[in-house]
Amino acid sequence: MNGANALIRSLVDQGVEVVFGLPGGQAIPIYDALYEREDLRNLLMRHEQGAVHAADGYARATGKVGVCIATSGPGATNLVTGLATAYMDSIPVLAITGQVKTTALGKDSFQEADITGITLPVTKHNFLVKNADDLPRVIAEAMYIASTGRPGPVLVDIPIDVSLAETDYKPVKEVNIRSYSPHIEINDEDIKRAAELINASERPVIYAGGGVVLSGASEEITKLSDMTHILVTTTLLGKGAISEYSPHSLGMLGMHGTAYANHAVDQCDLLIAIGARFDDRVTGKLAAFAKRAKVIHIDIDPAEIGKTVAPDVSVIGDCKEVLTRLIPMVNPRQETDWNKKIMQWRTEFALKCPADDGEIHPQCVIDCLSEMTKGEAIIVTDVGQHQMFTALYYKTTSPKRFLSSGGLGTMGYGFPAGIGAAVGCPDLPVFAICGDGGFQMTLQELAPALEYKVPVKIVLMNNRYLGMVRQWQELFWNRRYSGVDISYQPDFKLLAEAYGAVGIVIEKPGEVKDAFARSLEIKDKPVILDFHIAREENVFPMIPAGQSIEEMMVNRPR
Repeated sequence: MNGANALIRSLVDQGVEVVFGLPGGQAIPIYDALYEREDLRNLLMRHEQGAVHAADGYARATGKVGVCIATSGPGATNLVTGLATAYMDSIPVLAITGQVKTTALGKDSFQEADITGITLPVTKHNFLVKNADDLPRVIAEAMYIASTGRPGPVLVDIPIDVSLAETDYKPVKEVNIRSYSPHIEINDEDIKRAAELINASERPVIYAGGGVVLSGASEEITKLSDMTHILVTTTLLGKGAISEYSPHSLGMLGMHGTAYANHAVDQCDLLIAIGARFDDRVTGKLAAFAKRAKVIHIDIDPAEIGKTVAPDVSVIGDCKEVLTRLIPMVNPRQETDWNKKIMQWRTEFALKCPADDGEIHPQCVIDCLSEMTKGEAIIVTDVGQHQMFTALYYKTTSPKRFLSSGGLGTMGYGFPAGIGAAVGCPDLPVFAICGDGGFQMTLQELAPALEYKVPVKIVLMNNRYLGMVRQWQELFWNRRYSGVDISYQPDFKLLAEAYGAVGIVIEKPGEVKDAFARSLEIKDKPVILDFHIAREENVFPMIPAGQSIEEMMVNRPR
């Protein structure tokens, strides 16, 4: 067989069932090898950015490696934003790119781009394959690197002459990469010191990040919290680490976190950070963050320890494994005055939907969706105000049910990632919650969603603004709304119908629930739910960038 067929055979042998991609001249042999394959499903996306976001969404929802394919040059460079998105959030993605023939490399050939050089800072590893015989080994290693240790995206670049070269396919049964050892021996002494700090603390708080979701440590976090009554706040990517219906859940912390979670972190005497990286959107003014607390930091990546916050105790290792060994050393405890104090904050600063004033408020839309789905749907957000409203008002019950671009904050992510999630989890309803700005960046993926009967429900928060930028301009730039009014836009209902999808316009609060109910009845095509929301709604609470909890705004300043 030729190299392209060896590539596809390798993917199948590695358990890959679906790829998202777009062909081009240098990827024709790869797509020819896909022709009439019944054991590897190919979804033809309409832009490479859509392909890599779909692979990302598939990976986050399933826990498997998401795979995308692009051609050389602009096809490959169109993957960069999605790879950076996956890299920032530690998502296992394998990107396969076609490349000009090996003899044309480095000669500014037509559609040549040094994609391994370009993606070096935004991939966990990448390969340029120059011998077809190497393809089975490279694919096996790429899948192994992407999914082990701290996960991340890997790129494999394949020149067209390598795809066409003849090779004897030899399956790779075992991967052994010199200098790559993802398994970390956990130090028992570190665990013992962590347990001693927990047992001695009076006001502890758990701060759970995306590493908890990636490691599958949700059950352990819940067990630790239940036996000690230590309350849990999560990052954006940590949503689902503990059920947000649990009385021990404080929701999200940080810039747009709940006020009670931020007060708890501010006043705690021990912060137990698990699979979290002290992102600046969480810490704000670093010198003022959890300034009364000792810190335990548990993370699989040694590079994260002390990068931002110097811990008193660090434990390096997989979150699930560390917690499994830590829990027997922690003393059970009953609720204390500290718990009661946090409950007072939770009552005082409770999240509330605005009163009905005839306009549709995004908080109420998300709250309604949360109630109707009981937190059991897969929620994929784009980036902006709607993302924060969703993080605050949608109660997630399980890991891998809330997907969002956290680190890079990539507009245009939500809808194609929702396609990937729906392909990976066809038995669950998938809602892609988007702003009208972000949706217009990747809306062309309506075509494959129709073609492959992917019933993603697009919850469009349509305020005809780039809402989060407008909010910052209102609060910090004297209401100088420069470059944010996007009132010139398509009729989204007609747009949906032009593609063959379903479009529903919702203009009154009383129409929200019925619209969601109608969308849930549609099982074979996407639906655009065009919510005409209040134009100048703001996300609160808000701690201004680089500030501390003392500057937190819980309402619009007068």
